[in-house]
Amino acid sequence: MHNIDYNNLGFSYTKTKYSYISYYQDGKWDDGQLTESDTITISAASTCLHYGQQGFEGMKAYQSWDGRILLFRPDENAKRLISTCNRLLMPEVPIDKFIDAIKKVVIANKEFIPPFESKATLYIRPYIIGVGDNLGVRSASEFIFGIFVSPVGPYFKQGLSPVNFMVTEYDRAAPHGTGHVKVGGNYAASLYPYKLAKSLGYADCIYLDPQTHTKIEEVGSANFFGITKDNVFVTPKSPSILPSITKKSLLYIAKHYLGMDVAERDVYINNLDVFKEAGACGTAAVISPIGGIFYKNKLHVFHSETEVGPITRKLYDTLTAIQFGDIEGPEGWVIEVGRI
Repeated sequence: MHNIDYNNLGFSYTKTKYSYISYYQDGKWDDGQLTESDTITISAASTCLHYGQQGFEGMKAYQSWDGRILLFRPDENAKRLISTCNRLLMPEVPIDKFIDAIKKVVIANKEFIPPFESKATLYIRPYIIGVGDNLGVRSASEFIFGIFVSPVGPYFKQGLSPVNFMVTEYDRAAPHGTGHVKVGGNYAASLYPYKLAKSLGYADCIYLDPQTHTKIEEVGSANFFGITKDNVFVTPKSPSILPSITKKSLLYIAKHYLGMDVAERDVYINNLDVFKEAGACGTAAVISPIGGIFYKNKLHVFHSETEVGPITRKLYDTLTAIQFGDIEGPEGWVIEVGRI
């Protein structure tokens, strides 16, 4: 057993026993293997270091009440990584290879999967990077696909409780750029505005569309959703928003489990009054209820700055119950990969 306090874990890195690594050379992937090292050695001339040719995913493994080890929609992560690879001229990681690698590294580290009672999870970080001796601005000819894992607690230390966000004048992605794929450059662009928001007492930034700065696109590194006063689940639609698997799942849950109407459409920052609840959603945080949004010297408060709205709580409770195996989800959403 490890001396890990699973009930008080933050969202930070803890080394586990095994990682996974696979190399792409001469036009093909090798079989990949588990390794006890959590470091990699690459050329200083690698394209991932200089030209940002890299992408990654974020997912979790869950322990159910009866000791089953569960993955949540790993096929969706595999497909999204393929989209990232295509956009950045990297070789696709086949879906079967991706899921098989995830299963191997999770099972190899099952002693680090937090117990069900803690509601903590094993975070899984697959990544792909361009490597090798390169100099010019062009695609690498060699790549690494790797996975490491770490037990984590909630992304926000206060758990499911409202937090406030501020609208930033900075952009996280450009129109027709890479906002719709999961690449490091999008996150590098967000570091400075995030620091500014934190220094002013906010959890993170609200990013508006870069062309007009009138429509909400993302909330920090998560997707936005709102619940209208007539109970419609609304989330922004834009070609530069990362297609969140959590958001996709919440759209389904709102419609099929909660009986709500759903809509993907423009969300204008000047029209926040239509929403009685709002939140940010993503793999790391699952749902972060938004207490208020600060915009033009005014804090617009939704349900409450201190209490979670009833629909947001139902969405969170339903999604996490499916992820932890408490209730049955739609076919194919939850995959059992072993037992503790």
